[in-house]
Amino acid sequence: MPPPYRAENIGSLLRPASLLQARQDWQQGRLSLPDFKRVEDRAVNEAIALQEAVGLPVVTDGEMRRLVFTGSLTEAVEGIEPVPTPRWQWHGTRPEDDMSFRLPVCVTGKIRRRRSLAGEEFAYARGRTDKPLKMTLPSPLMLALFWSPEHSTAAYTDPFALFSDAVDILRQEIRELADLGCQYIQIDAPELATLVDDSQRQHTYEARGVSTDRMLGEGVDMLSAIADTPGVTFGLHLCRGNNAGHWMSQGGYEAISKQVFRRAPRYDIILLEYDDWRSGSFDALADIPQDKTVVLGLVSTKANSLEPLDGLTARIQQAGQHFPHQQLAISTQCGFASVAQGNPISPELQEQKLRLVVELAQRAW
Repeated sequence: MPPPYRAENIGSLLRPASLLQARQDWQQGRLSLPDFKRVEDRAVNEAIALQEAVGLPVVTDGEMRRLVFTGSLTEAVEGIEPVPTPRWQWHGTRPEDDMSFRLPVCVTGKIRRRRSLAGEEFAYARGRTDKPLKMTLPSPLMLALFWSPEHSTAAYTDPFALFSDAVDILRQEIRELADLGCQYIQIDAPELATLVDDSQRQHTYEARGVSTDRMLGEGVDMLSAIADTPGVTFGLHLCRGNNAGHWMSQGGYEAISKQVFRRAPRYDIILLEYDDWRSGSFDALADIPQDKTVVLGLVSTKANSLEPLDGLTARIQQAGQHFPHQQLAISTQCGFASVAQGNPISPELQEQKLRLVVELAQRAW
């Protein structure tokens, strides 16, 4: 069955404790690389088995081989070194949970591809399931958060030259994944949805020299440029940040919908965070061309509680007033573990939420 699918997991799943420990042991020289890879393999097997057991029509490898969701790019290129980035603000469920965060690495030189970004992930997972397999890759614009006015300008006087190099790397990777048989690739572009918040625009991007107007113009054109491989269905996923239960931005998609949704025509599927008040109303769905599929991220990977089925069904009906019901689908709001630490929910609740996504899709369609 080709995409689109009525029920999806966005990408990452909670890392088992055995994998977290094995990564630490490998990094500290207490575990060999072959032994670490065997632990990774087992975690991928378990992630796929979970998704199959709950009845998802399409699966991912859970992003088990990545330290963070951008790792397929940032861990596979030269030019990124362990130099901290500037700080930016993340928000928790309460004001006292807010945190100032900085990445431990940043761009210090010209980026060059050292190895395949996701070839190992796809080739291994393809042999472990009969289900369709979705691959996730980060947007080239995500490197805005790895950009430092102090340390990056020696290699790139303009951050958009950095993004352009990332486009070339991602296009090569996508062609290679297609040659391996990959038919569905999701590009994760949370940086676009964080632009709905003026505070993040100013303090996270503009303050470090990244033009948000250019991100919504030239940047979206770059996103469209990577979705050009025949035989591959492309999805574009937007959220407002997902870091161990914290978020970056709040505000409706109306602030960016006209610039983004019609400027990226090569994406067949638009996957949108819609799990709480921060996402605003469904009004912006009217700005999406009606030849697309819209996947509503109604089931939260942040909230440590299970949403009521009837309430979610009503929200699908509300969305159908702004976009054709038969071109809607359901997903979790984001990954369960965009960073290795994961969001503050239990593996048991993770499974319940994945089952809820499937049950919701079955009821709605």
